[in-house]
Amino acid sequence: MFKVTPNPPDTDPVPPDAILDAQKLKEIADRAIDLYLSPSPLNASLPPRKPSTIFLINPKIDNETLLVHACESMASASVMASDFAGFLEGPQRSTLLALQQIIMLGELAVNRVLDNLVPAE
Repeated sequence: MFKVTPNPPDTDPVPPDAILDAQKLKEIADRAIDLYLSPSPLNASLPPRKPSTIFLINPKIDNETLLVHACESMASASVMASDFAGFLEGPQRSTLLALQQIIMLGELAVNRVLDNLVPAE
């Protein structure tokens, strides 16, 4: 009987792991263990972040004023999202109405904080 394919070449069966020496394996294992058991902070080598001052809110503004402004901004965003949803159909409309509802819930939460806030005299 004739064999269609030739025999594979004769090679020494060397497992790929035998190429690595014990020291390299130890280094790899130590790095893996250190990564999971004692991770270094990701921002350790980064310089501290300096926030931009282009849109700076005066630190002397009281909390009530900030909450009122946040409430008015969220009310405006809710109305804009609702109006824009009127121009859409299908899944896009549903998505925008869901976002409008999330904005409205945030507005309600800020309003509750304002209601619970005791005015400073």
